[in-house]
Amino acid sequence: MRHRLTRLVPYSAVDIFELVGDVEAYPKFVRWITELRAWDRRPGGEGIEVVDAEATVRFGPIRERFSTRVTLDRPRLAIDVALISGPFRRLENRWRFTPAAQGSELSFDIDFQMRSRLLERLLDANIELAAGRLIRCFEDRAAELYGGRSCKRPTGS
Repeated sequence: MRHRLTRLVPYSAVDIFELVGDVEAYPKFVRWITELRAWDRRPGGEGIEVVDAEATVRFGPIRERFSTRVTLDRPRLAIDVALISGPFRRLENRWRFTPAAQGSELSFDIDFQMRSRLLERLLDANIELAAGRLIRCFEDRAAELYGGRSCKRPTGS
Protein backbone atom coordinates (compact mmCIF):
# COMPACT_ATOMS: atom_id res chain seq x y z
CA MET A 1 0.00 0.00 0.00
CA ARG A 2 1.38 3.37 -1.00
CA HIS A 3 0.34 6.84 0.00
CA ARG A 4 1.78 10.31 -0.57
CA LEU A 5 1.11 13.63 1.11
CA THR A 6 2.54 17.04 0.28
CA ARG A 7 2.10 20.18 2.35
CA LEU A 8 3.34 23.76 2.15
CA VAL A 9 4.45 24.84 5.62
CA PRO A 10 5.52 28.30 6.80
CA TYR A 11 8.84 27.07 8.21
CA SER A 12 12.26 26.63 6.65
CA ALA A 13 13.08 23.30 5.04
CA VAL A 14 16.05 22.96 7.42
CA ASP A 15 13.86 23.51 10.50
CA ILE A 16 11.31 20.93 9.35
CA PHE A 17 14.08 18.48 8.46
CA GLU A 18 15.52 18.84 11.98
CA LEU A 19 12.08 18.43 13.55
CA VAL A 20 11.28 15.21 11.66
CA GLY A 21 14.84 13.95 12.17
CA ASP A 22 14.57 14.23 15.96
CA VAL A 23 12.99 10.78 16.30
CA GLU A 24 13.68 10.61 20.04
CA ALA A 25 11.18 13.46 20.59
CA TYR A 26 8.23 11.76 18.82
CA PRO A 27 6.51 10.52 22.02
CA LYS A 28 6.21 14.18 23.12
CA PHE A 29 3.92 15.13 20.23
CA VAL A 30 2.79 12.04 18.27
CA ARG A 31 0.25 10.77 20.75
CA TRP A 32 0.00 7.19 19.45
CA ILE A 33 3.76 6.68 19.87
CA THR A 34 3.90 5.67 23.51
CA GLU A 35 7.61 4.79 23.63
CA LEU A 36 10.62 5.29 21.40
CA ARG A 37 14.16 4.06 21.86
CA ALA A 38 16.94 5.11 19.49
CA TRP A 39 20.37 3.50 19.36
CA ASP A 40 23.51 3.20 17.28
CA ARG A 41 23.51 6.76 15.90
CA ARG A 42 26.39 6.83 13.42
CA PRO A 43 27.77 8.68 10.41
CA GLY A 44 26.64 7.35 7.04
CA GLY A 45 28.74 9.52 4.75
CA GLU A 46 29.25 13.23 4.10
CA GLY A 47 26.42 15.02 5.95
CA ILE A 48 24.52 11.76 6.48
CA GLU A 49 23.59 10.26 9.82
CA VAL A 50 21.96 6.87 10.46
CA VAL A 51 20.05 5.88 13.60
CA ASP A 52 18.08 2.78 14.50
CA ALA A 53 14.84 3.31 16.42
CA GLU A 54 12.22 1.12 18.04
CA ALA A 55 8.74 2.57 18.50
CA THR A 56 5.78 1.29 20.46
CA VAL A 57 2.51 2.51 19.01
CA ARG A 58 -1.01 2.25 20.33
CA PHE A 59 -4.27 2.66 18.45
CA GLY A 60 -7.11 1.91 20.85
CA PRO A 61 -6.72 -1.72 21.93
CA ILE A 62 -4.00 -2.42 19.32
CA ARG A 63 -0.43 -2.12 20.56
CA GLU A 64 2.54 -2.90 18.30
CA ARG A 65 6.30 -2.46 18.40
CA PHE A 66 8.54 -2.09 15.37
CA SER A 67 12.12 -1.10 14.57
CA THR A 68 13.38 1.02 11.71
CA ARG A 69 16.63 2.37 10.30
CA VAL A 70 16.42 6.13 9.79
CA THR A 71 18.83 7.80 7.34
CA LEU A 72 19.12 11.57 7.74
CA ASP A 73 20.66 13.17 4.65
CA ARG A 74 21.22 16.85 5.53
CA PRO A 75 22.73 17.95 2.19
CA ARG A 76 19.66 16.66 0.31
CA LEU A 77 17.17 17.53 3.11
CA ALA A 78 15.89 13.96 2.91
CA ILE A 79 14.97 11.36 5.51
CA ASP A 80 14.50 7.71 4.54
CA VAL A 81 13.07 5.09 6.88
CA ALA A 82 13.37 1.32 6.34
CA LEU A 83 11.99 -1.59 8.33
CA ILE A 84 14.26 -3.63 10.59
CA SER A 85 11.56 -5.69 12.35
CA GLY A 86 7.94 -5.61 13.42
CA PRO A 87 4.38 -6.33 12.25
CA PHE A 88 5.13 -5.28 8.67
CA ARG A 89 6.19 -7.36 5.69
CA ARG A 90 7.43 -4.11 4.16
CA LEU A 91 7.75 -0.55 5.44
CA GLU A 92 9.51 2.34 3.76
CA ASN A 93 8.87 6.01 4.06
CA ARG A 94 10.52 9.02 2.55
CA TRP A 95 10.45 12.60 3.77
CA ARG A 96 11.60 15.40 1.48
CA PHE A 97 11.88 19.09 2.39
CA THR A 98 12.12 21.66 -0.38
CA PRO A 99 12.54 25.41 0.17
CA ALA A 100 9.56 27.39 -1.13
CA ALA A 101 8.70 31.10 -1.35
CA GLN A 102 6.63 31.12 1.86
CA GLY A 103 8.53 28.44 3.82
CA SER A 104 8.96 24.92 2.48
CA GLU A 105 7.23 21.99 0.87
CA LEU A 106 7.08 18.86 3.00
CA SER A 107 6.59 15.62 1.07
CA PHE A 108 5.85 12.31 2.82
CA ASP A 109 5.67 8.98 0.97
CA ILE A 110 4.86 5.70 2.68
CA ASP A 111 4.87 2.20 1.23
CA PHE A 112 3.99 -0.69 3.50
CA GLN A 113 2.40 -4.09 3.81
CA MET A 114 1.29 -5.58 7.12
CA ARG A 115 1.83 -9.22 8.12
CA SER A 116 -1.72 -9.38 9.54
CA ARG A 117 -4.54 -9.23 7.01
CA LEU A 118 -6.81 -7.68 9.66
CA LEU A 119 -4.34 -4.85 10.36
CA GLU A 120 -3.77 -4.46 6.61
CA ARG A 121 -7.51 -3.95 5.99
CA LEU A 122 -7.81 -1.59 8.95
CA LEU A 123 -4.92 0.57 7.74
CA ASP A 124 -6.02 0.39 4.12
CA ALA A 125 -9.37 1.89 5.09
CA ASN A 126 -7.74 4.64 7.18
CA ILE A 127 -4.37 5.43 5.54
CA GLU A 128 -5.35 8.88 4.28
CA LEU A 129 -6.71 9.88 7.69
CA ALA A 130 -3.71 8.40 9.54
CA ALA A 131 -1.11 10.02 7.26
CA GLY A 132 -2.91 13.37 7.54
CA ARG A 133 -2.94 13.14 11.33
CA LEU A 134 0.76 12.28 11.37
CA ILE A 135 1.63 15.31 9.26
CA ARG A 136 -0.59 17.52 11.46
CA CYS A 137 1.39 16.33 14.51
CA PHE A 138 4.55 17.68 12.88
CA GLU A 139 2.84 20.90 11.76
CA ASP A 140 1.55 21.50 15.30
CA ARG A 141 4.97 20.73 16.82
CA ALA A 142 6.60 23.16 14.38
CA ALA A 143 4.08 25.84 15.39
CA GLU A 144 4.90 25.17 19.03
CA LEU A 145 8.66 25.36 18.44
CA TYR A 146 8.87 28.01 15.72
CA GLY A 147 5.69 30.08 16.20
CA GLY A 148 2.21 30.07 14.74
CA ARG A 149 -0.81 27.98 15.67
CA SER A 150 -0.33 25.35 18.32
CA CYS A 151 -2.31 22.27 19.23
CA LYS A 152 -0.92 20.69 22.37
CA ARG A 153 -1.00 16.96 22.97
CA PRO A 154 -4.12 16.04 24.97
CA THR A 155 -3.45 14.99 28.54
CA GLY A 156 -4.10 11.37 29.36
CA SER A 157 -3.81 10.13 25.75
